[in-house]
Formats: sequence, structure tokens, C-alpha cells
Amino acid sequence: MSAALRTEGLAKAFTLHLQGGVRIPVLGGVDLAVHPGECVALWGPSGAGKSTLMRCLYGNYGAGAGRILLRHRGAEMDLATAEPRAVIAARRETIGYVSQFLRVIPRVATRDIVAEPMIARGMAREEALARATALLHRLNLPERLHGLPPATFSGGEQQRVNLARGFAPGYPVLLLDEPTASLDAANRAVVIAMINEAKAAGAAIIGIFHDAEVRGAVADRLFDVLPHQDAA
Repeated sequence: MSAALRTEGLAKAFTLHLQGGVRIPVLGGVDLAVHPGECVALWGPSGAGKSTLMRCLYGNYGAGAGRILLRHRGAEMDLATAEPRAVIAARRETIGYVSQFLRVIPRVATRDIVAEPMIARGMAREEALARATALLHRLNLPERLHGLPPATFSGGEQQRVNLARGFAPGYPVLLLDEPTASLDAANRAVVIAMINEAKAAGAAIIGIFHDAEVRGAVADRLFDVLPHQDAA
């Protein structure tokens, strides 16, 4: 079975223009592959570049070198060199990303925030809203909050909105950056179940899980991300 997402020689460095152009290498020579139905947990010390790697995989950071190959519309596309329009289409149809923090959308109700990516993929609005409501209930977000913008929600409540939005469309590839960091034990258990259900449905998942219990419950294998001094 071909990989749903893989990298070849991926490297990334940052240049600090306000510090005389100092170059900070973060990633170098990353060769990673994740297949449908498996969850790969990124593993390594703090500051090794795990979140940087996730942002590269989603196209938020440009690659300094190498390729990021995503199976999209039946073929492999290189996210490292793709045109912005193609990246946007891949995000709409194929690859989802749940970050630690919700990018709060002003004056938009929580239910609509969760439904939006499903509507963008062609789902009828009423069906998308119904699925959004069901996911928010599953994540124990009180119904009284569903019609409110999440700007004033607690960190844990915002994370649950983020999770509902990320899992709702059923992306073939899903990136999870500390998806349970702000959750209590009951909601962590819900997220573990959601991850394992997504895997069973064929999703390829890459995640950062500092919670050992969560990592042990969902990860099929670990991928070491170590500090690199020779990143491009």
C-alpha cells in the first residue's frame, strides 16, 4: 500500500533577519512515511522541531530542501513546490490539521465553525450542522455554547471546538499537534476513541502526543525527530 503522506530529505532552517541574518537549522534529511490506517507519533526532545515538521507537512512553512508528497486526487503532489491554489485544494479535500490552539473567528458561532470545512467540501448545510452538533456533544461541549463564538471559551473548550472541526470532514490525512493538551481525563478518552475510529476508517495520522497514555493508546509507531545542526 502506498503512503498517504511521505517526505524525502526534508530540511528546514530559519533566518533571523533582525539578528544579522543568523541561520538556525531545525530539520535536516527527514524521511517519513505514514500509510492509511496508521498513526505515527513524532518523538523527540523539546525544541527538536516536531511542531516545525508538522507545519511543513501542512504547508504553513516552506521547505528548505526535499519533498513533501501527499496522495491527493489519486496522485502524489509535492506540497513543497505546489502552487498556493493547489495547497488550498489539498487542505479542503485531503489533509486536515488540529493545532494546539483554535484560531478564533470573530462573531461566528461555534457550530458554524465546525460545519464550515464540511460545507466547503460540498456537504449540505443542514447535514453539516447536524454532524457538527453531534461532534460537539460527543466532546462534551454544552449545547448553550454551540451558538456562541468561541472567543471567550476556556482553553479546553476551544481545543474541543478545534478537534470537532478537524475530525468532522473525515480527512484521509490528519495532523494532530498536542490534541489533548488542555483536556481532562474524560475528554482525553473521547479523543482517543475518535483517533482510533479515524484510523479504522483508513485515515493516516501524524501526531505529537506528550501524554504517554494517549500516545500509547493511539500510536502504531514512533518517529524520532532529533535536533539537526546541518539542516538546509
